[in-house]
Amino acid sequence: MKTIKDYNLENKKVIIRVDFNVPMIDGKIIDDSRIKKSLDTINYAINHNAKVILLSHLGRIKTEDDKKKNSLNIVAKRLSELLNMKVLFSSSTRGEELEKKVSELQNGDVLLIENTRYEDLNNKLESSNNYDLGKYWASLGDIFINDAFGTAHRSHASNVGIASHIPSGIGFLMEKEISVLNQVKKSPKRPYTVILGGAKVKDKIGVINSLIKEADYILIGGGMSYSFLKASGYNIGNSLIDEESLEYCKQLLKNYKDKIILPIDVVACLKIDNQSESKICDVNNILATDIGVDIGPKTVDEFTKYIKLSETVVWNGTLGCHEIDRFSNGTKSILNLLSLSNCDTIICGGDTASAAINFGYGDSFKHISTGGGASLEFLEGKSLPGIECIDE
Repeated sequence: MKTIKDYNLENKKVIIRVDFNVPMIDGKIIDDSRIKKSLDTINYAINHNAKVILLSHLGRIKTEDDKKKNSLNIVAKRLSELLNMKVLFSSSTRGEELEKKVSELQNGDVLLIENTRYEDLNNKLESSNNYDLGKYWASLGDIFINDAFGTAHRSHASNVGIASHIPSGIGFLMEKEISVLNQVKKSPKRPYTVILGGAKVKDKIGVINSLIKEADYILIGGGMSYSFLKASGYNIGNSLIDEESLEYCKQLLKNYKDKIILPIDVVACLKIDNQSESKICDVNNILATDIGVDIGPKTVDEFTKYIKLSETVVWNGTLGCHEIDRFSNGTKSILNLLSLSNCDTIICGGDTASAAINFGYGDSFKHISTGGGASLEFLEGKSLPGIECIDE
């Protein structure tokens, strides 16, 4: 597969698909790690005298109001600070304004185009990989570099569409993601432990089916653990449950009872907020009115035993309602344990990556993936369109 290093970028218009889908609150970026992880590829293009054109999505665009709160203009300003140079910005995703700015680019200039998903207001042209849109964006450049691993499992106009029309390669971030995840998929150091959290079982059936054959242990927490506890015969009160996956959970527990490790105690409350009283209870003492919101201290100790045995740990999905501080202890405790461990820890994007970074563990692990869904599908062995489209 070709990389950015395989091309002569001198005086070329290089389109780089980056992943600037950063979390924001009240118009402010609260985590700029995805922007920072794109800098190596962008700087390489700048230093090799390319005219750099950046494309990214931000959030979901379903209404005109969504456009107002998901503009990449704020990202252009932050990127300017990180690159220590003026980053140009096009408020249009196509048309005269954009074409003029592209035509005026000088070697070493950087232009960020407005949110690609603005095009989704028009029959989802971006997300459906509309042929004409991909061809149009490709016409703006000479070379396409995909460095957005977070969208590699999607076939969009801004990745597959562009790559179908001009020479293509991957950037440094994408190259690292593929290298690290390939190593885990093909030859993980053992014992190999997978930690799974998050909400619903059905969202992860594919990856569970794949990883349970490869991993030595699967530690299950978060919302999805209550479906497994219910399938084991426990009363889970008002905790989150994935009813349609209960039979699947029962079969999994039957076939892999020595691999699957479930919580033995939980933090429970009557309402998920900062005021509701909470308690710690064993899983056989959950009341009908209780809602499980975090793993308990006994479970942390139980998970610790398996993690201390492990040489490789892959983690996707937080272990409780970590966004509320009083229900984040389980996630924080396991993050801290892994940060002190010598095992190869790979955090598979999404909420887990955000939690790791926000809780101060952004530099503590072998790899924090920028793609949650993409990393899981890669480990599952699925073909990722955003990678498959790249020139060999």
